[in-house]
Amino acid sequence: MHALRVVPEHTAGVDLDAAERAAGDLLRALGVDTDNENLRATPGRMARAYAELFSPRPFDLTTFPNDEGYDELVLARSIPVRSVCEHHLLPFVGVAHVGYLPDARILGLSKLARVVEHFASRPQVQERLTKQVADWLNTQLQPKGVGVVIEAEHTCMTLRGVRAAGSSTVTSTLLGTLRSDARSRQEFFALAGVK
Repeated sequence: MHALRVVPEHTAGVDLDAAERAAGDLLRALGVDTDNENLRATPGRMARAYAELFSPRPFDLTTFPNDEGYDELVLARSIPVRSVCEHHLLPFVGVAHVGYLPDARILGLSKLARVVEHFASRPQVQERLTKQVADWLNTQLQPKGVGVVIEAEHTCMTLRGVRAAGSSTVTSTLLGTLRSDARSRQEFFALAGVK
């Protein structure tokens, strides 16, 4: 077994007191009465909520020797994704389908979800998130191929602006054999449930 400790780099220096003051200033600037008994604690709750959204949990990336020489697709479907649009700081939520074609090492399956969470726990755009997950797995695992598809609903698009309720965005990144071989690519999309 081989493990790499993965800790978030960007959560150092969280100042909840300053965030609470800033949230209160924002709400008051928008005409929200934070002196109201029902809203008095809202700036603090906002600060803690965003700190939680932007703080991935540390984890160990655990890999094992591929002693059996398994060379078929490994795919985790419907991994929950929650992130925050970096343009409006509104949530986007959905699912990720993450797969790889093993080479010398195989991955502890829960780690696919951990990697998604790691990159989703920051202000993001879905396109970058999809690529970051794929590139990171490719670098760390060195498989024959990696595929990532994310399907998400962006509240910055459904609750405001165009108000396109029910719309979703699909992004994909394919690397290695999953990109270069049409049959492998088709198998990945079919097993991921992407038409």
